[in-house]
Amino acid sequence: MTLALLGDHRDHPSHRELDALVPRLADELGVSAVWVPTDAPFDVADHDGVWLVPGSPYADEAAVLRAITAAREGGTPFLGTCAGMQYAVVELVRNVLGAPASHAESDGDADDNVVAALACSLYGEERLVTPVPGTRFASWVGEPFVGMHYCGYAPTPEAVEALEAAGVVVGAVADDAGAEVLELTGHPFFVVSLFQPHIGASAGRPIHPLVRAFAAAL
Repeated sequence: MTLALLGDHRDHPSHRELDALVPRLADELGVSAVWVPTDAPFDVADHDGVWLVPGSPYADEAAVLRAITAAREGGTPFLGTCAGMQYAVVELVRNVLGAPASHAESDGDADDNVVAALACSLYGEERLVTPVPGTRFASWVGEPFVGMHYCGYAPTPEAVEALEAAGVVVGAVADDAGAEVLELTGHPFFVVSLFQPHIGASAGRPIHPLVRAFAAAL
């Protein structure tokens, strides 16, 4: 099974943790994960799954949005974390709700921001992530847990509310973050999270249940 880590590799704690996770994905879950820069030629169909990894703004935001659309429409398992969640929300609002949508970090403050700066930055911050009972996410993780964040932006409450009305499910919440996890119903696996489930890989922590569920869907 092949997994594309779609993102622009940088010398950042989050990306170093992803690098530590890659060999463990192969050894423990049988998944071969490769980094794919956002500005490189990329076809979602060439991989069994796509993980849109943290690290915004992306080098090629249009390519990122096209990849999200392809995964969503084609049924390719998709995981988006941190910025991956943010850009998935932009794509969903534009192409599922048919409404204008922008990202405050890359587009500036605007009336159609569906991703905006958090009132309290969560860069390098831990928060208690509480699964919503009855969701798929809750079935994977069980009890509340501490999640690490490296983000200053998140989907707006108004965007989340509009997506919920269209059938998107909030899988978890946390103080200062609002919706921590979103699940797209009617898709084999389309889940996005604000917290970063790969943090701790370099310390040998168990692979997070969200990542295990994603791997099982490939």
